[in-house]
Amino acid sequence: MPWIDLAAWIAAALLLAGLILLRRHWARLPALETDPSIWPDASVCLCIPVRDEAEELPAALDSWLAQDYPHLRILVVDDGSTDGSTELLRAREARHGGRLRVLRNDHLPPGWLGKNHALDLASRQPEAQADWLLFADGDVQASPDLLRRAMAFALSQPTDILALIPAVDVASPGERVVLPLAASAFLVLVPPHQVPNPRHVAFCGVGAFTLVRRRAYDAVGGHGAAPLEAIDDMMLARRVKAAGFVNRVAQGGPDLHLRMYHGLGELVRAMRKNAAALPAWWLLPPALPCVLMVGLAPLWLPFAGQPLLALLLWLLVPALAGDVQQRLTGRPMDLLWSLWPLVTLVFAAGTVWALWDRLRGVNHWRGRDVRLG
Repeated sequence: MPWIDLAAWIAAALLLAGLILLRRHWARLPALETDPSIWPDASVCLCIPVRDEAEELPAALDSWLAQDYPHLRILVVDDGSTDGSTELLRAREARHGGRLRVLRNDHLPPGWLGKNHALDLASRQPEAQADWLLFADGDVQASPDLLRRAMAFALSQPTDILALIPAVDVASPGERVVLPLAASAFLVLVPPHQVPNPRHVAFCGVGAFTLVRRRAYDAVGGHGAAPLEAIDDMMLARRVKAAGFVNRVAQGGPDLHLRMYHGLGELVRAMRKNAAALPAWWLLPPALPCVLMVGLAPLWLPFAGQPLLALLLWLLVPALAGDVQQRLTGRPMDLLWSLWPLVTLVFAAGTVWALWDRLRGVNHWRGRDVRLG
């Protein structure tokens, strides 16, 4: 039937266009400065929000404490943890009191998401009156010279907010299938060469590493100006760029890496949180059938009389997207990437759940339901 043939070629064209964009954007993603003689002297305050992250927190915090950048202070806001994170933080604070301070917060005021409130609280501390603020999640690990190289990169050209793309660590089969390709999809959507362009709409902030000049942060009201913004990293970059400051993005992995989620269930819950927070979330219902048509194309194209096209797409996606992930992570290709159409089903599950949350007017994450309005 003509309409089936048309749908087949549209789905194939969109997948191929996405792969072309991915390769093009990766080629234009700058690397950090590696000159060991460059030692910036601007002060930096790293702000880390923590809520029940005892599994990944020790290695993450130790990596930041090992940074060779001398002008770094670290503030961790322990946002009501009950899993042993508090004890881990206090032990490290006792050993590294000159560089690390821990704040305990047990009260979330109405009208705030927990992470935003934690980062706002950190930004109002004396240590945070630094030249730059660095926001990173509690599961992020960095090589000892990463911050120094990031600062050298930021100060070598006009920069007010810098995001680094991290490598994603995976363990369970669900993580291995979904997360690398989801990270590739992020690169498709964000053209790095256009992020610094003031006339282009592209912007980028990353929860693993967003470095912002203090005066730019203050100029847009910081996290306090958007207390219910769930995608706080991206939206902070959007506000900073809209205010006339310069946004840049660079490659962080493999020297910057994190295990974002533990298992498929936590991953779907994260998609639930983020999809519900999209600015144009009401476009998700009409967009979802299109996403399913494209993402599941290798499964239905054979029944539309296009088995060779289905096979070509099935092989091209893990090969080309996987090559980018190998370069970003420094790890070999994973055979489970061949199951990439299943990513679409995970996205659909998270999206439907997110729409239900949005209709209820709540944001749910890490055991909290926060009213959105």
